Amino acid sequence: MMLTGATLVAVTGIVKHIGPDLPAAEIAFLRYILGLVFLIPMIGPILRARMSRQSLFLFGARGLAHTCGAVLWFFAMTRISIAEVTALNYMAPIYVTIGAALFLGETLAFRRIIAVIAALVGVLIILRPGFREISAGHIAMLFTAIFFGISHLIAKLMSGRVSPAVVVGMLSITVTVGLAPFAYVNWVTPNFEQLAWIFLMASFATAGHFTMTLAFRAAPITVTQPATFLQLVWAVLLGAVVFGEAVDFWVVLGGSVILSSVIFIIWRETVLKRRDITPSHLETKI
Repeated sequence: MMLTGATLVAVTGIVKHIGPDLPAAEIAFLRYILGLVFLIPMIGPILRARMSRQSLFLFGARGLAHTCGAVLWFFAMTRISIAEVTALNYMAPIYVTIGAALFLGETLAFRRIIAVIAALVGVLIILRPGFREISAGHIAMLFTAIFFGISHLIAKLMSGRVSPAVVVGMLSITVTVGLAPFAYVNWVTPNFEQLAWIFLMASFATAGHFTMTLAFRAAPITVTQPATFLQLVWAVLLGAVVFGEAVDFWVVLGGSVILSSVIFIIWRETVLKRRDITPSHLETKI
């Protein structure tokens, strides 16, 4: 998970580097289309899945939501600091929690509600409305987290129907198709150096998802999730050292509050699942 955080922050650093020269939608499109080379092993599972119309519709809806989120994320990267983007993106799991209660029938217990409220307080700490200017980049990141939350929610729903390879592969295919019109509207022909940077970005993104999968396989989420806080640390350091961004105490504090809320929700889910599968001291142990 430490390596995952480093690779994902490297992605944001590359976007920050090339962002002013190319439109956000085009960078996102090129990142996904160049990353399709990593999906070759997933072609077989996708063809064998024989998905129903409902599954195709849900994958299409996820692709649309993720497309909107990707465009807004790349746009935000060119407008606000790397640390702010990273911190506000922590809201996606919070939106997943709310969406699971509204649409999947999951219980939104009192402790979860408190955690959600705490996360919203974290957002207010970062944005500090009335004390600082809220830019278009901040607004874009708030909607980015919502769209990515919808994407994660559908992924959670589909993970019980098809293999992980199909879930990941269909996302990349649908997002690439969805980004194509946005990229075409304001197309700027990239040079070889820009394409090389974008391919490196796609490589880092793929590596990050791979190491994250390895982490989830090696240890429970309650163990691996706290390590994602290091992503905010890497983001602050990268922004300060490479791009000369000021270290904002309030962004770090707000991001810490949001991430703490996410970790608490995951911990509570783990405890409840453990209770469901562990017999009480009065029951027979087999």
